[in-house]
Amino acid sequence: MKNILLIVNAILLIAVAYLFYVQFSAKSHQLPTTVNSHNSIPVNGFKIAYFEMDSLQNQYVLLKEVRSALMTKDQEMGKELSGLENSLRNKYQDLQKNGNSLSQAEIASRQQEIMDLDKNLKNKRQMMEQEMQDESFKKLQDVKKHIEDYLKEYNQTKGYAYIFSNVPDMMYYKDTAYNITADIVKGLNEQYRQKK
Repeated sequence: MKNILLIVNAILLIAVAYLFYVQFSAKSHQLPTTVNSHNSIPVNGFKIAYFEMDSLQNQYVLLKEVRSALMTKDQEMGKELSGLENSLRNKYQDLQKNGNSLSQAEIASRQQEIMDLDKNLKNKRQMMEQEMQDESFKKLQDVKKHIEDYLKEYNQTKGYAYIFSNVPDMMYYKDTAYNITADIVKGLNEQYRQKK
């Protein structure tokens, strides 16, 4: 999950860096001289702002609820798998304990039962992991869509050409005057409460 966001943000950062390079290498070194009151910097006709992704992850109510629901489901799946593992372990220990008093046919039957349980456990674990991965991806894509939709709405009055998400260890320098995280978190949470 974090890796996907990290990769997408890295690609976006590289694309923007390329656009900056093209923009500034095509003209003489004209640097902006003023900063406007929208906490953005006008650069040859376009403005840029950013928000802190980790702050958004910690403060956006919808995202916190999605993570909590996913964690709860993961714990439920873990309990179910633990129950199956315990059942398998008990059957194996029972066979070891009582194996001397059983006939060869009974031992073979119980060994087959244990192998079937083990196979079912592995299949169930794999199925649950895939289900959890698919659900996590879908829900996080939904949250991402909410954020993107809100940013489009938010930007109608702000006029930013780019709004970046700052992922820790991705940006080496940023001027906090262009940080719009508080506006984004507040707006997203208000929008979510209204829809809820």
